[in-house]
Amino acid sequence: MDATAALAAAGDATAVLVVAGAALWGAATGLLVPRAAYRLSVPPREPWRSGCPAGHPLSGPGGGWLGRATCPACGPGSRPYAPAPVAAVLGAAVCATLAAAAGVRPELLVWLALAPFAVLLALVDRAVHRLPDVLTLPLAAATAAGLGLAALLPGTAGDWPRALLGGLALGACYFTLFLINPRGMGFGDVKLALTLGQVLGWYGWPVLFAGTFAAFLAGAVHGLGLMVLRGAGRKAAMPFGPFMLAGALAGVVYAAATGSP
Repeated sequence: MDATAALAAAGDATAVLVVAGAALWGAATGLLVPRAAYRLSVPPREPWRSGCPAGHPLSGPGGGWLGRATCPACGPGSRPYAPAPVAAVLGAAVCATLAAAAGVRPELLVWLALAPFAVLLALVDRAVHRLPDVLTLPLAAATAAGLGLAALLPGTAGDWPRALLGGLALGACYFTLFLINPRGMGFGDVKLALTLGQVLGWYGWPVLFAGTFAAFLAGAVHGLGLMVLRGAGRKAAMPFGPFMLAGALAGVVYAAATGSP
């Protein structure tokens, strides 16, 4: 085996290890998501849940935000806060996809740090049609800071100023839609767009457009399915956050497939 082939083989092995490690990270963090999703899944202006469905107070690391997906006081057969296996599988799939698409680059660390919060937001929005400010606003700031640090390291595949502009542009787009139809677009979606615009804008304006288009296309297909299969009306409420997050993931994959930026 010549030197070039050896380097290629080493690179392939490294990529496999990175994807496997990312999948393990996603699964491990996914197991911690259900309790937080349960606590945050409340209607607007209501306090976060502080007890299990039976009323036992939640305790553990992080002020009770981290811990098992079931209440220890209720016993092993208690009803789980949220489907932990589903969250773990979803987290593993998302992180493995991000690692395979982004490759061994500094921004991958940012994507992997965001992934557990993306899963958490999707679960909360699906449960109560709400994207809490306690997650969306700090996430936008953390993304900007994380990508700023990634931009200082060699081997990045994006541009930090463009990422910031992408966040502002997508946020403005969603804010305009919110003003036009506040019943069809929640303000939580506007705040989430500040983060996802940075993720997509990091790779370029075509990626930002593709990821945004994918989100609306997926939402439209889902809405049409609800109308056909369940007889839902055209104005039926539907959480859009999960489709925004899925569109951003599709945008990262699109960037890898097209070699953007």
